[in-house]
Amino acid sequence: MEDEGYIERRVAIVNRDKIGLPVTVFVSMRTGQHDEKWLAKFAAAVTALPEVQEFHRMSGDVDYLLKVVTTDIQGYDLFYKKLIKLAQLHSVSSAFSMEQIKSTTALPLELIMTMG
Repeated sequence: MEDEGYIERRVAIVNRDKIGLPVTVFVSMRTGQHDEKWLAKFAAAVTALPEVQEFHRMSGDVDYLLKVVTTDIQGYDLFYKKLIKLAQLHSVSSAFSMEQIKSTTALPLELIMTMG
């Protein structure tokens, strides 16, 4: 399955609380820029930030959504200051996760099995 590209990589799931990264923040961004050159530069800069676990280009009112992990609110403030230096953003909204109710990396393969 690895040779065929179904398995991209193997990872260890680390307990974030135990290593001091207990805070999850979802960051919604809007921008006035929508051309490919700008996106390529912005995407390269954001993906280089180690706090960013996920980076999505969205439909609807939000242009981009980040899932960020950090130490505490001060750690997030440092991240935020790095983020706003990367590009001119129309708006940035941050939502702190109060509790993680479910987290998985497992894919719902049974959905594929039942459709075939």
